[in-house]
Amino acid sequence: MTEFEALDKTRAEEWSGRLSGALAETGKVIVGQRDMMEGLLLGLMTGGHILLEGVPGLAKTLAVSTLARTVDAEFRRIQFTPDLLPADITGTTIYNRETGDFTVKQGPVFCNIVLADEINRAPAKVQSALLECMQERQVTIGGETFPMADPFLVLATQNPIEQEGTYPLPEAQVDRFLLKLKIDYPSRDEERLILERMSGGQLPDVDRVIAPEMVRELRAAVASVFVDEKIKNYILDVVFASRDPEAAGLDLAPLIAWGGSPRATLALTQLARARALLRGRAFVIPEDVKAVGPDALRHRILVTYEAEAENLTSDDIVGALLDNIEVP
Repeated sequence: MTEFEALDKTRAEEWSGRLSGALAETGKVIVGQRDMMEGLLLGLMTGGHILLEGVPGLAKTLAVSTLARTVDAEFRRIQFTPDLLPADITGTTIYNRETGDFTVKQGPVFCNIVLADEINRAPAKVQSALLECMQERQVTIGGETFPMADPFLVLATQNPIEQEGTYPLPEAQVDRFLLKLKIDYPSRDEERLILERMSGGQLPDVDRVIAPEMVRELRAAVASVFVDEKIKNYILDVVFASRDPEAAGLDLAPLIAWGGSPRATLALTQLARARALLRGRAFVIPEDVKAVGPDALRHRILVTYEAEAENLTSDDIVGALLDNIEVP
């Protein structure tokens, strides 16, 4: 199926069943964290990179590696440290003394799913090298250009509680992540289940549900999900209200330093389509936009010092926008 073909209900339900199967498989290993697992799946469905923020020990690495197993994708984890170099990620040329030639040694970024653990630990040069791979989907080593794997997905983690000695990602670079997921602690019952499940020391096996070669077809299906003109206008209303709240009749102007960029409009549309398909629908409804709004916008709306003084975060601003913009 090409992205120009209309997606019918039967096909949407078939994809929804397969995607629900992937979530069920990850549920064998990951206890709770349903929103995080859905967010990871939405990133895979749209080809968008993901920024995960949460304290250590919330199974971020395990969730990513488990998702990779359900799609039988090649997975690599890169631990970002202050002494990391760009070549440690992308690769470099090595001199062969016997032949007198330089050969290319590809770095760990050449795989399907890359986990950039604690991305804010590495200097700006290393961050930029990874972001170039994300944006251009190719790497140049020694004058030779190599395409990235297909599918290629970067999931980067940040630790929000320990910022000393870190290099926070600039806002312009954070904007390149399709969505930002905030991971919270599990409930008491969930943590009890984690205790019982993990005390054995061996993780359950998961089955492959989606083959890597099917991901391109899945993304074409997402692109074929119908978005009505009213939904498109609703998305534009939300994004433009973040830039000019007064024009939208909202008293938020003193709290917003910068609103969402055009990437925010595209991200909302892509993620709403993917969520609709995940729910077995071939069309987007306003609930889809509202559900993906926080993950798509929280890292694209910057708050003022006045908002910080009132202990208001970008999540509060996004919530106010979604609550007050008229739904079609």
